[in-house]
Amino acid sequence: MPETKDVAGIPLPPPLVYLGLLLLGLAAGGWLDLPGFGIGPLHRYIGATLVVLGAAILVAAVSGFRRAGTNPEPWKPTTAIVATGLYRYTRNPMYLAMAMIHAGIALMCDSPAALLALPIALIVIQSQVIVREERYLEAKFGEGYRHYKARVRRWL
Repeated sequence: MPETKDVAGIPLPPPLVYLGLLLLGLAAGGWLDLPGFGIGPLHRYIGATLVVLGAAILVAAVSGFRRAGTNPEPWKPTTAIVATGLYRYTRNPMYLAMAMIHAGIALMCDSPAALLALPIALIVIQSQVIVREERYLEAKFGEGYRHYKARVRRWL
């Protein structure tokens, strides 16, 4: 029987999914010479706020993993279920934070095309990352993870 690795089998690092689609959206907006949001400087303030909040959530989420003594990187083995801090409210605060940062940068750059790339990133994260992680965590932690999953929403 082949040996199975103690990882979720994530095909791409999630930060690269968000970054790649953000850059693709920014480039597409430039290539196609698409108009901006047309709301004056307000989009920059909203964008900056999203980036700062997203970064704070990301730092807090990674810190929660570090305190629990487990790896925040989904391509490394998970040694514990983190169910405290932000993880009491969402099972995926890191991915939520990256989505906020993506949206914030799109707004700051006045790029509707980059903002439209965000749903694509979310679909990829959901179908290629979260589904694999949940299958891995359920197999590894069994009933403990199923209870956590029943208590806490996937996104918000």
